[in-house]
Amino acid sequence: MSAELVIGPVLRRVVGTRATVWVETSAPATVRVSAGPAAGEAQTFRAYGHHYAIVVVEGLTPGGATPYEVLLDGASVWPDPRSPYPPSVIRTREGDGTDQPVRLVFGSCRETTQHATPRRLPPDALDAYSRRLMTGAETAPDLLLLLGDQVYADIPSPAVKRFLRRRRRGHAARPQAPEDQVVSYEEYTRLYLESWRDPEIRWLFATVPSVMIFDDHEIIDDWNSSASWRREVHQQPWWPERIASGLASYWVYQHLGNLAPDQIAADPVYQKVIAAADDATEVLREFGTAVGGPPSAVPGIAGDGRHPEGDGTPVYQWSYALDLGRTRVVVLDNRCSRVLDPDHRAMLPPDEWAWFAEQARGDFDHLVVGSSLPWLLPPGIHHLEAWNERLAGSDRPRVAAFAERQRRALDLEHWAAFQRSFDALATLFAEVGSAGAASISVLSGDVHHSYVARAAFRDRPVAAPVHQLTCSPVHNQLQSLMRPVLRLGWWRGPAAAARALARTARIAAPRVRWKKLAGPYFGNAVSTLVHEGRSARVLIEGTTTGGDLREVAAVDLAPRKARAATR
Repeated sequence: MSAELVIGPVLRRVVGTRATVWVETSAPATVRVSAGPAAGEAQTFRAYGHHYAIVVVEGLTPGGATPYEVLLDGASVWPDPRSPYPPSVIRTREGDGTDQPVRLVFGSCRETTQHATPRRLPPDALDAYSRRLMTGAETAPDLLLLLGDQVYADIPSPAVKRFLRRRRRGHAARPQAPEDQVVSYEEYTRLYLESWRDPEIRWLFATVPSVMIFDDHEIIDDWNSSASWRREVHQQPWWPERIASGLASYWVYQHLGNLAPDQIAADPVYQKVIAAADDATEVLREFGTAVGGPPSAVPGIAGDGRHPEGDGTPVYQWSYALDLGRTRVVVLDNRCSRVLDPDHRAMLPPDEWAWFAEQARGDFDHLVVGSSLPWLLPPGIHHLEAWNERLAGSDRPRVAAFAERQRRALDLEHWAAFQRSFDALATLFAEVGSAGAASISVLSGDVHHSYVARAAFRDRPVAAPVHQLTCSPVHNQLQSLMRPVLRLGWWRGPAAAARALARTARIAAPRVRWKKLAGPYFGNAVSTLVHEGRSARVLIEGTTTGGDLREVAAVDLAPRKARAATR
């Protein structure tokens, strides 16, 4: 029986005259991608009974928009001749691309489409964006950056829940697995199948290059929020399979495509997978277990995501960087490799932080940091999280236990709850912003509302404007009772009260202060960041009840004089 496309094609990275295209197929096959005179070919690899390939296409025309075809064992399977959508194309930048504008579309938190969700949600912003792009009225972006919760392992759709119930009845050896949450790799594949085969999303993924990073719901809510959380979750009999399957599937479906063409062949996991192409299941199972962190990884801290010797080196680095013209994009792992030792809490382990700092310095105009969790929250919420972190580290058991309960109940686990990392990020931005950068933007999601905030440094002038750009959700919804709380977090009075509370725990004032420029907006949204010369601007668009997009906020991020200088 001939192979067919299960998911894909998904256009991932376009670097110069090369591009990568990811597919899942129904059977082993030779996958060929042809785009005019350019082409690439790869054999599928097998894992957990599924078949995948990532193809490097070479020889694309600079400055072109070339339709492409996908063939399995010589038979054309894409484009679908019955499709009503425009042809999928691979776009390349002219020359080195440094003189052209950069358009980066971003967002986070996408439950599956309306008919599949357990709740009645507003229209999907990414679907709406895809439909508008199909009309040709929208300039195609250089990159789509998805900032977490691409799938919800702990809140699946009704269709996936029905599948899970049937599957649980047939697996007596797993009686303690959560009935309504995914655990195995096969169950994870159902999430991606349901989400990525949405027709508008499938066309968008096939046409616009995309990169991604996980947040907690790819694994479980509050993933790695604290050391005690880790210890408790590792006592669950289903957790080892959950974490190994979740990270293995993330590597296959999301992370593999984040790698540039040269990085794919050099990736140590990919090398092992290809070497075991007939069946790489054990390779990925062992990898998922190791990178998820076994309880023995660091004495007293379950699942630290570091080498067993506890030297601070991550087992695998999920963070990555890329350049688009004069824009440097660094996307950070805010979840898997956290250091949760109460005396050394950090968003990234030391070696990975050193890598990030090196990437943030360089010859570029604009620095974009992709962080699934916002760096700058509403100030009132920020001070509350900082206070909670200090109390959770108290040597008084009752105080620490109270703070830990509050941390989990209120999701107090953002950068503000990792004060060392928050301050280190401010220090790094002050350095980069004083060394010639035109703008610094932190792109985030997670919090189910959208806003723009600008940072100011208390101890020194920083030439480059520094902004927090939060866009969330793409397709989800914030609880109504949380909306006034988040609005109050921006008000001066409540923020001052929260700051006074933080002072009682002897927490110094943050090195930066910040103010809201736009938002908060609580509907489904997608945002576009545009860099043109040394100027920068952001557009946030929300969905209407009819499923179209409307402007919610448009903010100039870089100084107007910088924009005028580029004309």
